[in-house]
Amino acid sequence: MSLAEPPTRAGDKPLLDLLSDFIVELRRAGLPVSLTENLDAMEAVTHVPIEDREAFKYALGATLVKNHAHWKAFEVVFEVYFSLRGPEYEVIREGDDVAPADEDAEFAPGQGQQPQGGGGGMQALTPEQLAEMLFKALMNGDAAMLAALARQAVTRYAGMEPGRPVGGTYYLYRTLRNLELDEMLDNLMEASRDEAPEDLTPLEERLERDEFADRIEQLKREIEAEIRRRLVADRGVDAMAKTLRKPLPEDVDFMHASREELANLRKAIYPLTRKLAVRLARKRRHGRKGPLDFRSTMRHSLSYGGVPAEPKFRFPRPAKPEIMVVADISGSVAAFARFTLHLVYAISNQFSKVRSFVFIDGLDEVTRFFEGVEDIGEAVHRVNTEADVVWVDGHSDYGHAFGVFWERFNRDIGPKTTVLVLGDARNNYHASQSWILKEVQHRARKVYWLNPEPRAYWDTGDSIVGEYGTHCDGVYEVRNLRQLETFVEKLV
Repeated sequence: MSLAEPPTRAGDKPLLDLLSDFIVELRRAGLPVSLTENLDAMEAVTHVPIEDREAFKYALGATLVKNHAHWKAFEVVFEVYFSLRGPEYEVIREGDDVAPADEDAEFAPGQGQQPQGGGGGMQALTPEQLAEMLFKALMNGDAAMLAALARQAVTRYAGMEPGRPVGGTYYLYRTLRNLELDEMLDNLMEASRDEAPEDLTPLEERLERDEFADRIEQLKREIEAEIRRRLVADRGVDAMAKTLRKPLPEDVDFMHASREELANLRKAIYPLTRKLAVRLARKRRHGRKGPLDFRSTMRHSLSYGGVPAEPKFRFPRPAKPEIMVVADISGSVAAFARFTLHLVYAISNQFSKVRSFVFIDGLDEVTRFFEGVEDIGEAVHRVNTEADVVWVDGHSDYGHAFGVFWERFNRDIGPKTTVLVLGDARNNYHASQSWILKEVQHRARKVYWLNPEPRAYWDTGDSIVGEYGTHCDGVYEVRNLRQLETFVEKLV
């Protein structure tokens, strides 16, 4: 593809410019897109018809998305940036007459034509007739009809108004509530059993149910995309991009993650641990040079006529540190401790020994939960449900927890031990017992404190991280997986 001759135009803007702006938006959303990947995407879309929206999207995704966890963010950016635009997507006030859609309207790059019947032909349908058509489309797996019905459902039920500062979730809820999809799966299964020439086997029934569930989810996605397109038409691409922009899983704040975000974090940590383990092993092998190996240098110099052109060095095997993790698992910091323990144990082969301790106002060693287990997630769950960490009232008391740790385990701390303390240092105004951390620092190789709170919140209210930090070799703000990964790389 020649840059001097822009590719086929879409609307009044060259495709090259559209893609460049799209990649800028991807980077704003946090996706790492290199120049090479940018060029690969430019080349890829020259081999697919731009009228085929799905092919266009997947061609871009194949070249620009390197991590499966980033796919959803890519999809949202794509749907917003390349959303359908035109008069047929003007937001209609509730009660207004609905104009038929123009089937020949111009599309943005990669958009195909809407299925026939998505316009004026459906306007006269009663809610009962619409529900019947929807049932038949789900029963037959008619994707084109589902898309048309999704558009009609949004028009009828969402109640979208121009300029109204309402999020897409509200319109989605209104539409789905009116479609009454809760009982749809059971009704579809009943119809499928009636149509079957003989009774379905348990396997056939399960496969049929999964297929219908997928079709219902596809319908919901179509409705969500339709709402998003109309919001873009009303508010503009830039405004909607900012509204819908969400952090990638590795950038989600541990302390404020929703249930969905926590689920995505759990999925993201598995590939992260594998990647990190490989990277750390390579770093350990090649990261440091030892003293000059004179004998090997001279032997190798024979190929250069006796000139030591390529010095050889001894590569000492660096000693693996022992790790003692002391983690607060109370309240909002529990998620942070959970993911840190998960990551540390997933790469435990990079350490000579890993021991874990958890506390609230009491302290318990939980190393036993991780011994000989394959599912670290299950071990972490046992830590949160079975560990003996309550002393009095179950409110954080760092001073008492540190006191128990020092009394029971101070003899286990040595010059090869690195101690990691995980917590926000909010001590509920109890005695700090910071002298214990001072003694630990004197005995240990290193002491690090990882705090999941923003740095601006440190030493406010009952936070005493500054007092503890004077006895640490480093205090780090670790609010997400990306920051946690960066710290672990330094640790090893």
